[in-house]
Amino acid sequence: MSLYHLIYQSQAKRLFTTTQLAAALQRWRPANHAERISGMLLCTPNGRFLQVIEGEEAVVRHLYYDKIAHDPRHSNCEVLGEGPIGHRNFPDWGMGFRPAQDVNLQQIVGYFDTANGRFLLPRAHNMPADMLLLLLRFVAEYDAEPGRDKPSN
Repeated sequence: MSLYHLIYQSQAKRLFTTTQLAAALQRWRPANHAERISGMLLCTPNGRFLQVIEGEEAVVRHLYYDKIAHDPRHSNCEVLGEGPIGHRNFPDWGMGFRPAQDVNLQQIVGYFDTANGRFLLPRAHNMPADMLLLLLRFVAEYDAEPGRDKPSN
C-alpha cells in the first residue's frame, strides 16, 4: 500500500465546543480505523480547522473530496498540500485532536487574510512538509505543558 496524505483548512459554519468535537471524533474513529486512516485535527475556538489525513491514496482522496469538502457543517475548504508520503506522521492516531488558537495556526500555516477569511501561505513557507514539522512541534509542545489535559488520539 502506498501512503498518501492531504492537509486542508476550513471554517465551521457553527462553533463546536471541545467536548462536542471529542465526541464526534469518537464516532468517526471506528470508520477511520476500518479504512486505516490516521491523522490530526486542530480546531480554534472560532471554528477554524486544520486537518492532516493519512492513508491509502484512494481512501484519503475519497474521504476529503467526496465527503469532507461537501460537508455542510463547514465552508472555505482549501487543500494546503497533498501527495505521497514515506511514513505516517500519526501512526497510532485514528484521528488525533488538539484545541488550538489562531496564533498556532498562523505559525503552522502562514498568515491570516482578514479580507478573505482564511490563512494563506507565505512564499517562504509553501511546503506541506514544513507544515507537518510545525504541526508535530505544536502537538509535542502542547502535550508537554504541565497539567494540560490531553485530548484523545
